[in-house]
Amino acid sequence: MAEELFADRAAQPLAARLAPDALDEFAGQEHLLGPGKMLRRLIAADRFASALFFGPPGCGKTALARFIARRSRAEVVELNAVAAGVADLKKVLEAAKYASSSLGRRTLVLIDEIHHFNRTQQDVLLPSVERGDILLIGMTTENPSFYVNAALLSRFTAFEFKPLTEAHLQAILERALADEERGLGALKLKLAAPAAAHLVRMAGGDARKLLNAVELAALSTAPDRGGVRQVDLAAAEESIQRRSIRYDKKSDDHYDHISAFIKSMRGSDPDAALYWMAKMLVAGEDPRFIARRILICASEDVGNADFRALLVASAAFHAAEVLGMPEARIPLAQAAVYVAAAPKSNAAYLGIDAAMREAQEGPAREVPLHLRDAGLDGESRGHGQGYKYPHDFPGHHTPQEYMPEPKVFYEPTGLGDEKRIKEFLKALRKDRDG
Repeated sequence: MAEELFADRAAQPLAARLAPDALDEFAGQEHLLGPGKMLRRLIAADRFASALFFGPPGCGKTALARFIARRSRAEVVELNAVAAGVADLKKVLEAAKYASSSLGRRTLVLIDEIHHFNRTQQDVLLPSVERGDILLIGMTTENPSFYVNAALLSRFTAFEFKPLTEAHLQAILERALADEERGLGALKLKLAAPAAAHLVRMAGGDARKLLNAVELAALSTAPDRGGVRQVDLAAAEESIQRRSIRYDKKSDDHYDHISAFIKSMRGSDPDAALYWMAKMLVAGEDPRFIARRILICASEDVGNADFRALLVASAAFHAAEVLGMPEARIPLAQAAVYVAAAPKSNAAYLGIDAAMREAQEGPAREVPLHLRDAGLDGESRGHGQGYKYPHDFPGHHTPQEYMPEPKVFYEPTGLGDEKRIKEFLKALRKDRDG
């Protein structure tokens, strides 16, 4: 609630105490808060409309929402979608409606983790947002297109927050160490350069995680005789033991990472392919999902330039099913590297798509009589008559009609194994066409 929003900073953790008091104190999000940007102009003029802030954890969404609340002349209510139910929402919205209609006061509602609201809860918000009873700032780490219904989303201005870079995190860390009132400056903290680099790197773009870690390191390090807290690399490693990995199997991260993985294999970069696969596996992705994508890439992007790629991918898929993690990472890595390093051809993929278009849109072609099945009563109807068995001829081939109105769908590239295929088919087609 509002009283919690403006609570005494002295009792708050470092990440909350160091929340920016001015727009110039924000690190990152220059595309939103840089000079002349729309969001900055709206905040400066206090002309803010209902908005949705979405982006990864620790990038400044909540900090900016609370900064706007502190500057606003509206009544402020803060809710967390994890804990708030329909009854809580209705109570807030009724009070806001009374404040708007009877007292002429606006109400600004901040809803953190709004993606946790179900459709019913979101529908409860809609009339109040539409009438202007409330200004609403929703915050989410998820893609709003997946989790916010279209009717509510159309009433928002959506602002995407980007992950903070290591340079941004370094600036935040330096401010935390220097600020004696809100930061750790009064503790006489000396952070060794390797320790600072480790904290910044392991925070993974999350300022909250960085500040929590440096505060833990500072408070768990006893002052020396001179009153200085010397935080070395070992203390930093204990304070932040695992990097934040942004990956949610139900969100954009899932699709973005598998897309990067496939495109790295297609682009013949085995190192990038291994990295994106490793990141997915570390985050808990199903190895069979990755194996299926290797199978597709082996056929779609390598094809007959190296027919062994599909065999390796198929074997890796079977191995992943049998082994499970962590052992499945080994055959998956072998297959991903093989596919990435193989010569590439999408000729078979393009060929089947062209043939399917022809089947749907081209002239109707009937199976020639000599190619039809002679079983059952087919022979009495002329099926199979005149068929030439290729193995009875020199080179195990003889020209005959296999498709009325012949058309070329498969055009090998001449790379890898397809070079041999291209030369072979060129001679056959020349013989066929006379």
